Amino acid sequence: MIPEVKKMTEQKMQKSIESLKTDLAKIRTGRAHTGLLDHVQVEYYGSMVPVNQVANVTLLDARTIGVQPWEKPLFGKVEKAIRDSDLGLNPSNQGDVIRVPMPPLTEERRRELTKVVKQEGENAKVAVRNLRRDANSHLKDAVKEKSISEDDERRGQEEVQKLTDRFITEIDKLLAQKEQELMQV
Repeated sequence: MIPEVKKMTEQKMQKSIESLKTDLAKIRTGRAHTGLLDHVQVEYYGSMVPVNQVANVTLLDARTIGVQPWEKPLFGKVEKAIRDSDLGLNPSNQGDVIRVPMPPLTEERRRELTKVVKQEGENAKVAVRNLRRDANSHLKDAVKEKSISEDDERRGQEEVQKLTDRFITEIDKLLAQKEQELMQV
């Protein structure tokens, strides 16, 4: 019973870490990378789809992303979607490719992005703590059903706490790494 709860909790906490890594990858630093546009949605035949499903997204150089839509009518829609996104980018249509230059980050913008990173980290920590609470409630329910003893419950809660501490430390490391990346000029 306890190993199952621990394993299930560990898997869910690992998913929280993966989600945080994905969210942190979307927060731009001074360098261009194609994953930046993954969450930008474009209207395509009545439904909203990610840019990378209607266009080739490539790096033209260290500070420029190239977006080449597969169909001519999409050029305007893709350009508008990138401009309207929360990334603060200004794409320009070059005929056969949309160039998305990455403007250098100002000190003020770096500080704003650092706050966003901290918020994402806090959300991940809350998710991990909620998983700890769920695991502990499973253990309490098992005691009520008399399928485990109170001593086993206490040991199980200690193991879940160790898991929680480990994942929160990992979240802190990821945040420190991203903040350092953001503050580099």
